[in-house]
Amino acid sequence: MSQSVYQEIGGHDAVEAVVTDFYDHVLSDERLVPYFEGMDMQELRAHQIQFISAVAGGPVEYTGADMREAHDHLDIDEPDFDAVGEHLETALRTNGVDDDNVEAIMAEVVALKDPILGR
Repeated sequence: MSQSVYQEIGGHDAVEAVVTDFYDHVLSDERLVPYFEGMDMQELRAHQIQFISAVAGGPVEYTGADMREAHDHLDIDEPDFDAVGEHLETALRTNGVDDDNVEAIMAEVVALKDPILGR
């Protein structure tokens, strides 16, 4: 029986490290900071850990808001969506996630592009 991406990358601790690095990058990006002003970052980090865990096949079901609903009020544009994706990919690679698993996780994220952009 093969392992899930979640297991291969190191489980909860690895996902938590990726999410910490991800938000460090995002919150250092002047293009993206305005999207997070006034947000409860602890709650966002918890949702992101849950989301990444779920898309990686972990023992977690994402229970956050629908992606369109969660992002609709932000009016995110395509370049900013792409920048967020680049930061996630960087965080995954920085934390030692191999190419195949980076691609698997990023494919799940890219599949949500239209709902996140409100299309």
